[in-house]
Amino acid sequence: MAECIAQKYYLTTFGCQMNFHDSEHAAGILEKIGYRRTATPEEADIILLNTCCVRENAENRLYGHLGNLKPLKDKNPELIIGVGGCMAQLPSVQEKIRESFPYIDLLFGAFNLHQLPELIARVKQTQSRILELPPEREIQEDLPVVREESWRAWVTVIYGCNNFCSYCIVPYVRGREQSRRPEKIIAEIEGLAGQGVKEVTLLGQNVNSYGLDFPAGERIDFADLLGMVSAVKGIRRIRFQTSHPKDLSD
Repeated sequence: MAECIAQKYYLTTFGCQMNFHDSEHAAGILEKIGYRRTATPEEADIILLNTCCVRENAENRLYGHLGNLKPLKDKNPELIIGVGGCMAQLPSVQEKIRESFPYIDLLFGAFNLHQLPELIARVKQTQSRILELPPEREIQEDLPVVREESWRAWVTVIYGCNNFCSYCIVPYVRGREQSRRPEKIIAEIEGLAGQGVKEVTLLGQNVNSYGLDFPAGERIDFADLLGMVSAVKGIRRIRFQTSHPKDLSD
């Protein structure tokens, strides 16, 4: 990962727990390369907005926030402003930002968080905007993480969704379902338990579909995974979200 001098970052998150968990990774990545968090955007050297596009007024909220950041950019031209998350992956939003918000420096999606250090370095070195997202869906695990609470943690168990409900855009921005290997999930939770975590929330757009994409001979379902997690010493409470009734097993 590219190195940078110690500076401050401000991170705002909209949307679901998956987004908040992504922001934990974004914070971990930034702190690994030397940034420190600040509670006010006025003090920041880089401002990141991690966005959600599920609700109808999400775009208007984003554009309102971006408008509020313009005075900060005018005051400090070296300030880097980035927009990430699901909304940043929509072509219509990319075009709007490209044309109407010339002070926005970079875009990043849910699948290229790991590229943040390189994107930031390129913005600094070239003094140009980076508004193109990679077309491929690349899931990177074992990213750094910064959690606000030491006793509980989010753990992703499945990415994406296959349901394509008429009212929901998630499959288009989060992709199709891809389950994490159970051994990786359990290893992560065992590590968390060793750090003192007592409660885990298993995350997915549809956790009830967990394991359905595994080869037939290796298939386990979400109930099996819950049993494995419950056997981890030190974990006292298990939560999960979200689920779809049609995939609930007996």
